[in-house]
Amino acid sequence: MADEGRQPTPEELSEQIKQIDVADLLLSTVSTLGQLAYVKLGAKDREQAKLAIDGIAALLPTLEGKAEQQLLRDLKQLLANVRLAFVSSAEPAASPETEAEPAPDADAPERTQEPPDETPPGADAPERKQEPPDEADARG
Repeated sequence: MADEGRQPTPEELSEQIKQIDVADLLLSTVSTLGQLAYVKLGAKDREQAKLAIDGIAALLPTLEGKAEQQLLRDLKQLLANVRLAFVSSAEPAASPETEAEPAPDADAPERTQEPPDETPPGADAPERKQEPPDEADARG
C-alpha cells in the first residue's frame, strides 16, 4: 500500500512505455476523439469538433492491417456518424446557402419533363399526319 503514493522511477516509466502497443494507443485515441467530437458539437464548438474529426480521419488509415477488421469498420462508422452530426449542426445562417443550392435543382424537374415530351415525338408522326386535316378543319 505504501507504493500507491510513490512516484515511478524513470526506469520504471521507460519500461511501461516500452510495453505500450502503439496500435492500441491509436485505437484508444480514435475512440476518444470521436467522443470529444460529439461533446464539442454539443457545446457548439465546431472548430474543435472539426479538429477531432480530422484527427480520426488521419489516424484510421494507419490502423489498416493493425487492428481487427470489425473494429476498423466500427471506427469508420463512427467517423461517418460524427461527420454527419457535424454537417447537421451547421448554423442556421448556413441554411440559406444550402437552400440557394436547390434552385438549380428546380430546373431538374423541367429536364425530367423533357424526356416524356421526347417520347411522344415518336407518336407525333401519326399526329403530324393528322395535323394537316386539323388545319384544314380550322380553315374551313
